[in-house]
Amino acid sequence: MLKIRLKRYGRKKQPSYRIVVIDCRKRRDGRPIEEIGFYNPLTNETTVNLESVEFYKSKGAQTSKVVTAICKKASNANLS
Repeated sequence: MLKIRLKRYGRKKQPSYRIVVIDCRKRRDGRPIEEIGFYNPLTNETTVNLESVEFYKSKGAQTSKVVTAICKKASNANLS
């Protein structure tokens, strides 16, 4: 099963995350199928390819709670 979740990178105490599509059995920082976004919780900087998210959701991928919230914020920002 595919999951859309966060992959951590960055320095200690300064996390940044990539939003990735990955097999659910892989480890958190494993090799993803595709990187579809970026999230920095310190500056609230977010970049998400919403078309890719919808594509993988239509193929049966599940999103984590945090990624769902990030996508919701990104779609609201695009509408404004």
